[in-house]
Amino acid sequence: MAYHNILVPVDGSETAYAAVDKAVEFAKAFGSKITVVQVLSLDPYIAAEYISANQTNDLIERARTAVLESLNAAKAKFNEHGIEVGAQLLEGQVIHREIMEAAEKTHADLIIIGSHGRTGFKKFFLGSVAQSLLGESSVPVLVVRQA
Repeated sequence: MAYHNILVPVDGSETAYAAVDKAVEFAKAFGSKITVVQVLSLDPYIAAEYISANQTNDLIERARTAVLESLNAAKAKFNEHGIEVGAQLLEGQVIHREIMEAAEKTHADLIIIGSHGRTGFKKFFLGSVAQSLLGESSVPVLVVRQA
């Protein structure tokens, strides 16, 4: 099976870069188109005016700048290997759902995501975007742990 459109969610962590490295391998092997995404998670209490009235918020703008820097860093890693990559900043409250929507819009046939490998109480309280994707995505998900 060839993978033509691969979606790679990142969060600026080393674990995300492990997923980028795996996506590079797939892109080279299959000639895949890569789209890297990162979700700017909007807390409804902090972002109420921003969401409803399209007003600016200093905290959100600083977070947006950090997300854009993270996306650019991920793009640079692909470009180092001669792979062209598209990038999208996503906004929403439920990260894995934003990723699934992006997968649908980009016609992704594979999602490659890093996992921090949390267990026990940390996993229970913090949740796991990768775990949620595995449980709900109709697109195959490859979970990469940092070596």
